[in-house]
Amino acid sequence: MPAIHNHISLLFFRKTINALCLCCCALWVMTFAHSSIAAPALNYAVQNVKGETVNLSEFAGKVVYVDFWSSWCGPCRKSFPWMNEMHAKYAVKGLAVVAINLDVEPELAAQFLTKLPASFPVRYNPEGDVARSFDLQGMPSSFLFNRQGELVQQHVGFYDDKKALYEQEIQQLLVE
Repeated sequence: MPAIHNHISLLFFRKTINALCLCCCALWVMTFAHSSIAAPALNYAVQNVKGETVNLSEFAGKVVYVDFWSSWCGPCRKSFPWMNEMHAKYAVKGLAVVAINLDVEPELAAQFLTKLPASFPVRYNPEGDVARSFDLQGMPSSFLFNRQGELVQQHVGFYDDKKALYEQEIQQLLVE
């Protein structure tokens, strides 16, 4: 009997965690989303790891994969290894992967990155103004720009079964 009780408790715990993640995501969207925003571009000021203000235009002329993430985001834990892989495969061909963290407390992002280090540039936007400009609908949200700085793809969430599609979109832009 105790094994069944433990199994039921574990199922309840997983459902509770999933419900909490959905609630956090909904709260985040209500806080940062804005409905009437022009198409995003690569001319936003963000912070680097040292707290210095830098501009996303530093990646001009490259195919740029911008990913918004937070430490509490479950799917972000899956996207980071994939983004590391894409950076390793395609940086020499002109891909820039840029992850923009939205945590208000920098130590939360640092803890996340200790467990899932990034081999690509990480930027910070704790105020959320850049996120509002991108009109995020969920976490993570990714935006793919061509070499001319035009937004050509965007994705809400990160799904293992769509990794091949995401990579194909990047490959297509790298040969244009």
